[in-house]
Amino acid sequence: MKYESIFNLTLPKIGFGTWRIGGGSSSTPATDPTSLAALTSALTLGYAHFDTSEMYANGHAEELLGLAIRASNAPRESLFITSKVMPSHLQYEQVLTACENSLRRLRMDYLDLYLIHWPQARMNLENTFRALNELVKNGKVKNLGVSNFNMKLLKQAQELSETPIVTNQVPYSLSDRSYVKNGMLDYCQQNDMLFTAYSPIDEGNLKINVALDEIAKARHATPYQIALAWVISQPRVVTIPMSANPKHIAENFNAADIELTQQEIERLTTFE
Repeated sequence: MKYESIFNLTLPKIGFGTWRIGGGSSSTPATDPTSLAALTSALTLGYAHFDTSEMYANGHAEELLGLAIRASNAPRESLFITSKVMPSHLQYEQVLTACENSLRRLRMDYLDLYLIHWPQARMNLENTFRALNELVKNGKVKNLGVSNFNMKLLKQAQELSETPIVTNQVPYSLSDRSYVKNGMLDYCQQNDMLFTAYSPIDEGNLKINVALDEIAKARHATPYQIALAWVISQPRVVTIPMSANPKHIAENFNAADIELTQQEIERLTTFE
């Protein structure tokens, strides 16, 4: 596994996302066996960063993640757990309550990273960060970050946070480079901030072009592994793919071991 280190933390280049664990926007208990099997597979393989949210399956994803971790007997300090507060909970008291609820569902004492999941129109960001800063002071949260923030909002967050903003989590893949075009990737790289890519293989629907197919065949890898290897070949970039298929979970994890040549990286970067 490759890692990124900033400030006082080290994070695996490839983590495990939990969107659709336990359901979609609402809880679907019938899928619990499949979800728990996926989480158990990831933990057994050695995934250490798990990304979740109070929004995922209406909190049930956090419950299942906590259950799988307890069953695995993995030491809490060996894991990096990220969760997020939803946009409808950004008022001061709501943030504090949302974090307490996430910790209760996970059955943990602290989060390694807590993100604002989505910005909300007319939100009072100063109010939000008053609560987030308090969570850090009280030891409930180790690090703060944001998700889906544009440049203006990210800079505001940096001004309001009493600790460094660790990451902006945004969509990023071979086919979605909108946060490269708007300057966000470059800004994160130049300002010692992680750029966390979600949907790095377009939720399994990545278009396989000629360059991707040829490089994958030459390396005896899947196109999805090459796409992930391309994402993490870039400095300050980490990613959180998700799969419920144990085979794909292992392939995603092992993509971190693929060392693309500069020529391959450039070919994938410039090939439309």
